[in-house]
Formats: sequence, C-alpha cells, structure tokens
Amino acid sequence: MTNTPFADRVRAGEVVYGGWLAVASPVSAGVIAASGLDYVCIDLQHGEAAERDLPGMTAAIRQAGAAPMARVRHASMPDIGRALDLGCEGVIVPNVESAEQAREVTGAVRYPPEGYRSAGGVYTPPALPLCIVMVESSHALSELPATLRLPGVDGVYVGPRDLSYSLGCELNPHDPVLRPALERIWTACAAAGKPVGVHAQDGETARLYRDNGCRLVTVIADSAALTRSAAASLAAAR
Repeated sequence: MTNTPFADRVRAGEVVYGGWLAVASPVSAGVIAASGLDYVCIDLQHGEAAERDLPGMTAAIRQAGAAPMARVRHASMPDIGRALDLGCEGVIVPNVESAEQAREVTGAVRYPPEGYRSAGGVYTPPALPLCIVMVESSHALSELPATLRLPGVDGVYVGPRDLSYSLGCELNPHDPVLRPALERIWTACAAAGKPVGVHAQDGETARLYRDNGCRLVTVIADSAALTRSAAASLAAAR
C-alpha cells in the first residue's frame, strides 16, 4: 500500500498490475481487488456492468485497496464524464483513431480551462483522473507519435485482439506481424516518457509484456480466470 495517488504513480512510470471485470458484482470486484492488485478496471464496453453498477463496484474496489478504473463504451464526453463522476480514478478509452480524437478525449477528462468536463459527481476522486487512450488499429498506430505529444494523454493501452484484427494477423505476441507493431508502440511510448498498458489474461503473458517495457499491466480477467479454474478443477476431478 502507498499514500501516493494511483494516477501519480502511473504518470511517474511505476509498474502497476491490474484486473479486468466483465461481471457486474461488487462482491467479485472486491474479491479480485483484495488479491493485491494496484487497479481493477470495470469493462463498460464489453462487460455486463452499466453506469448504475459503478458506485457499488468502485467503492468495493477502493475499500479492498485498489484503484477503480473503467473502460468506457465510447470516446465521448457523456461516457467519460459519467464514469469519473461515479467513482472511477481514470478511464481507458477505446476506438481512439487519431490525435485529434485523442485531444477531444482529454478535454472530457479535465475541467476548464484545460478541458470541458462538467463539474459534479458525489463520488468524484480528488486527484486528476488518468486519461489512457487505446491503440487498436493500424490507423491509430500511425497517429501514435502525434497522440503521445498531447499533454492530456497520460498513456496508451493496447488492445491486442482488435489490433491483430486490424493488421490481419494472429493474436499472439510472437506473431511476425503483431510483434513489430507492439514493439513500435513500446518504443514510441518510451521515447515520449509515457506509460504503455496492455491487456493480458494470464500472468505468463503479462510478464512478457512487462519485461518489454509495459507499465500498466492487466494480469487477470474475471471471466477467463473463472473458466480456466473451473476447467482445471473438473479435469483434476475426472
């Protein structure tokens, strides 16, 4: 545990480890957070949770000692603002295709005069929220240097599956097409002095990414972990 705000730790380049939630349950959110993770991200884009679930889930995550984050549904002011108003300490924003779009996203995270976020929200954390934009396509990859130059972009988060779809390659960090794209992202973020995050659903893959410079490392996803655990227990019983 540390008294340094989570957002400041990420901006300083500290390696942080997190979990990913598709299940909308404060109980499971708290259980995963209590494992020692630094952050837990609620997936509003592809998971079960909706805005109404955020107050209970963010409170459970924070009480267990982790920072609540959210991947919002869209790169839009309403989605970003509501996630922050309802207790998230930062947002991971999908489908950011250009530096210009990233500029709009950063404005939705910050209050005037730096941005245009509306003040309010009884669950709003006191620290400046994290603004992490996702790199999920070949076009976003080409725009990455300009995106990283924006002062409001705190870092990027790689969606390996969608990036592999865009590049027409396998979802494998050793794939001869995906691997150079990942290395290009890692190099650009290192040069810009901004952390890069990545989605990994198991510890072995997460360690590979961490060893290659990733600083915001998701090590477990609740749905995948439950499936693996159930299958392993069933196999052992049989």
